[in-house]
Amino acid sequence: DGQADYEAMMKDSAEKRVADTTSLAEKGKAKADLEAELEAHTAHKKDVSAELMATLKYISSLHSECDWLLQYFEQRKEARTAEIDSLVKAKAILSGADYSLL
Repeated sequence: DGQADYEAMMKDSAEKRVADTTSLAEKGKAKADLEAELEAHTAHKKDVSAELMATLKYISSLHSECDWLLQYFEQRKEARTAEIDSLVKAKAILSGADYSLL
């Protein structure tokens, strides 16, 4: 019964072709969705990387400012102390104190 076998094979082939076409369409859609998602993530990564670079640059500038403050802290402290002392003496002189013996 070759004719029946042939017709069964043709029917199975047609069903497989429909299933394969459907599967191919679904996989094509999934691929397109994933490519769009990849593009969105790539753009987001670029934005985040730019933000990271700006943050690192800002941190670097803060670091150099802090280094300067630490480097000259003692000199600035001594200068402030001397200025405060001079202001106290000037205030005392204006109030009538006599520093001529010192």
